[in-house]
Amino acid sequence: MVTVGKLLKEGTELLAGAGIGTPRLDAEVLLYNVLKVDRLHLHMYPEKEISKEEEALFWTYMAQRKNHMPVQYIIKKQEFMGLDFFVEEGVLIPRGDTEILVEKAIEIYKEKFEPQKVRIMDIGTGSGAIVVSLAKFIENSILTAIDISPKAFEVAKKNAAHHGVDHKIAFYLGSLFEALYGKDEHKEYDFIVSNPPYIPKAVVDTLDAGVKDYEPHLALDGGADGLDFYREITLGAKEYLKSGGWLLFEIGYDQGESVSELLIANDLKEVQVRKDLAGLDRVVLGKKQ
Repeated sequence: MVTVGKLLKEGTELLAGAGIGTPRLDAEVLLYNVLKVDRLHLHMYPEKEISKEEEALFWTYMAQRKNHMPVQYIIKKQEFMGLDFFVEEGVLIPRGDTEILVEKAIEIYKEKFEPQKVRIMDIGTGSGAIVVSLAKFIENSILTAIDISPKAFEVAKKNAAHHGVDHKIAFYLGSLFEALYGKDEHKEYDFIVSNPPYIPKAVVDTLDAGVKDYEPHLALDGGADGLDFYREITLGAKEYLKSGGWLLFEIGYDQGESVSELLIANDLKEVQVRKDLAGLDRVVLGKKQ
C-alpha cells in the first residue's frame, strides 16, 4: 500500500539527492496538487492510500522537478497579489517582489487620482500578473498590455478572462511602443508600469538552473548592462504619459541609482526608490511634469 507519508518521504529523498534546495516543501506542493487537496490535508492524513494513477502522476512531477523544472511550470500556476495565475514554459513566472510595483501604483491611484478613471499601460506583460492585478484592484481603469511574445500574449489573455477583467484590457503584440504604432495613438496615460528584462546579458547563464534552463531569456536579458529596456521605455514614456502621469519600474537590487538617474535625465520629477521586504531596492518611479 502506497500512502501519503511514504510518497512524501521518497519524494523528498529523491529531490534532496538531486540538489533541490527545498525538497520537502516541493514534494508536498506537488503531491497536494496531484491529490487536489490543501497542504494541511497531507499532514492530517499521512496514512491515506494513494491510487495508482495519482502515484504515477506524482512521480512524473518528481522527475520534472528533479531536472530543476520550476514547480510553477509543473503545476501550471502561481499566486500573485492573492490571485491565482496560469503559467507555463515560455512565460516568466510572477514573483512576490513584483507585488511592490503593483502596490505602489495602487497607492498612487488612491492618493492622487481616485475616484477618476485612469489609463494604465503595462509594457512586457508576460503572464499578465501586473496588468490583471491592476485591472482587478483599480476598478475605474482602462488598461493596455504590450508583449513581444505570442506565448505570453495568449497566457495573459487567458488570465485576464479567468479573473473577469478582459473587457478592460486591450492587448498589443509587439516590441515596446512600436506595438501601438497606428493602433493606439492617443498618448494620454496616467500610469506606465513595467517589469522589463533587467539582467545583464553575461549574468543570464550564471543564474539558477531552474531560471536559465526553463524561463524565457527574452524576459531576462536586459542587454550588456541590464539597462537597455529602461532607456527605451523612459524615452518613449515621455510621449505617452499625461502631464502628472507616473512611470513605475521594477528593478534589480543594484539598479536603483542608475535607473533613478535615467528618469531624472529624462525630466521626470519626484523620483524615488522603493525597497522590497528584504530591504533591497525593487521599484523606481517618477512623475511627468
